[in-house]
Amino acid sequence: MDITNLTGIGDKRAQALRAIGMNTVYDLINYFPRDYDDRSQIKAVEELIPGAVGTIRGALAGEPVNINPPRKSGGRPLTITKAVLKDGTGSVELVWFNQPYLKKYFRMGQEYAFTGRVRLQYNGQLQMESPDYELSSENQLSAGRIVPVYTAPKGFSQKTFRALIFQALGMARSSPWFPENLPLSIRLEYELCDRKTALTNIHYPESDQAFMAARRRLVFEELFFMQMALFALKDTSDQELGIMLSDTDAVPLLSGLPFKLTNAQKRVLEDISRDYSLGTRMNRLIQGDVGSGKTAVAMVAAYLAINNGYQAAIMVPTEVLAQQHYKDFGRYFASLGIETVLLTGSLKAKEKREALAKAANNSALMIVGTHALIQQGVEFANLGLVITDEQHRFGVNQRFMLTDKGANYCSPHTLVMTATPIPRTLALILYGDLDISIINELPPGRQAIKTYSVDSSYRQRLHGFIRKEAEAGRQAYVICPAIEESDSSDKEMVGEKGAAEHPMTENRPPVALKNVLAYTKELSAALPDISIACLHGKMKPVEKQEIMDNFKSGKIQALVSTTVIEVGVHVANATLMIIENAERFGLSQLHQLRGRVGRGAHESYCVLVTDAKNKITKARMKAMRDTTDGFKLAELDLAQRGAGDFFGTRQHGLPDFSIANLYRDMDILKIAQFAALAVRKGEIALSDEEDKMLESRVALVPIL
Repeated sequence: MDITNLTGIGDKRAQALRAIGMNTVYDLINYFPRDYDDRSQIKAVEELIPGAVGTIRGALAGEPVNINPPRKSGGRPLTITKAVLKDGTGSVELVWFNQPYLKKYFRMGQEYAFTGRVRLQYNGQLQMESPDYELSSENQLSAGRIVPVYTAPKGFSQKTFRALIFQALGMARSSPWFPENLPLSIRLEYELCDRKTALTNIHYPESDQAFMAARRRLVFEELFFMQMALFALKDTSDQELGIMLSDTDAVPLLSGLPFKLTNAQKRVLEDISRDYSLGTRMNRLIQGDVGSGKTAVAMVAAYLAINNGYQAAIMVPTEVLAQQHYKDFGRYFASLGIETVLLTGSLKAKEKREALAKAANNSALMIVGTHALIQQGVEFANLGLVITDEQHRFGVNQRFMLTDKGANYCSPHTLVMTATPIPRTLALILYGDLDISIINELPPGRQAIKTYSVDSSYRQRLHGFIRKEAEAGRQAYVICPAIEESDSSDKEMVGEKGAAEHPMTENRPPVALKNVLAYTKELSAALPDISIACLHGKMKPVEKQEIMDNFKSGKIQALVSTTVIEVGVHVANATLMIIENAERFGLSQLHQLRGRVGRGAHESYCVLVTDAKNKITKARMKAMRDTTDGFKLAELDLAQRGAGDFFGTRQHGLPDFSIANLYRDMDILKIAQFAALAVRKGEIALSDEEDKMLESRVALVPIL
């Protein structure tokens, strides 16, 4: 039923609701509170505690009055509404600002409930400033109970939005909109309440116990169906015929590499070789920390596919990284008679036509590209292996679009890589359709990176640090969260929720954001004899590539950039990473940025600059100083930021969970995964009707 069927919803409010995806009554009842206030204890006046929030109930001792104090010079007019509530234990003054209509709202003899923070005035009088108010009734929504707190849409107060949700629940209770979607056998096995009870108590809990039972049920449901959907994808891919690759001799390539593979890399290649020989399509995730050598493994995997008579393609998220891979693959493959081509959106028309032709006629066996690889008109002659690098930048659907360009008789093998360490239980949700291999060893000689955190008072010393490294023949990165002043909406900035629901924003001071354009000017003025350039995502691809080429060649000594350099950029001579407004980035992203240095023979440093003083920021900076273990940082990042913000930008392919928190709910996640696996194996008896119910519900999971 459309939201306009609800009382009090006109065009303007309907528009505000639709703006946040609330189109139906069903959407409203599945829009869960972000927090709760316990207002179940109604206090007498003498029980109110100054400085604390309290709830009282009673009739006003007299008519409210509006007071208009004299305006200060240039000030706006002010109306103060005052009323007094008395009970047998004392009195409390109630005060509101610029709400003169309240004088007519309150009526003598009527009983009201008020909730607000209590203050003790200089004359000993208790006062509540701008208290929430509500007429006492049987269906009281803002007092005498546990009260939900929502991220309310524009134009709705908490009180108005609560009433709207309550109305929607009442309408739903008398309709078929509370369909049960978990079979009784699963609910009994895992002690889950029914869906009607869960939805009612997640909004208006009858008790703490009822709330916990409701939340457990809804979290389980969300994670269970997510896992079922991923298993369905895995079942489909496991049953697909795969190209049999029998020749797994990589010696011709390995003998030409200037380094030896680590034992961890060798183990992953054994997994890949085994997948190649099974006759079913490989779907494997390679997970490894920054600098662990994933690209080398991908290169060997591509060589094996090519050596068996097929093409290989690697898709990466940025043109800068595509150019880097194109040069790396081309350098080692050319001596083996393998042609590598590049396909990106910035290619000139003639270059693009040539690259497309070579991919289509099989003269190019290694194809490197960005999203351009999955565009219409891109054809491959004999695609046998698809690699996606930095998978968290792509969705499941984008991966499938590339594999669909393979041969008709069987799908190409799929290799997915990510440098973002992910706790294994979370990885089963993010990549439940993939088998997982982990590179948990860094190559010999990889430099340990010394990490420091300082405030902005150190900036002159940091300028000196940049000069010192430049004079020693080395290079530096400076990372800023914005491109230009007031550029808070830039896509390269860290994704943020509202302060009320995002723990990283708690108590954040109004710190000005450092931006690339201004910082480049500032640094150039401070270090006029140092070659300095800037890089950001709004530049044309040709400009970005020219700057990166000049930085790699040493023509640029200090590069001021946004996080566009975060992914995969390799400059062995860079030894200093300075990250401004470090509080704006997640730990995993800070770790990724730190990994851009320490790739050569020289000692390397990372300096985190922040003026934020809150406990969370201090804890995060300490974690960065204390460990270079990406998995430990990932656990902490997940705990603080939640899964959706885990990668700094929103996770592609992972929906926003309505209620589940993949860190806090890890125990429920494990149970939900176990249950989904039991259903998949047929270990839980389901009727035909229940089987169809699950199948239809799984089809609605937005994982693509």
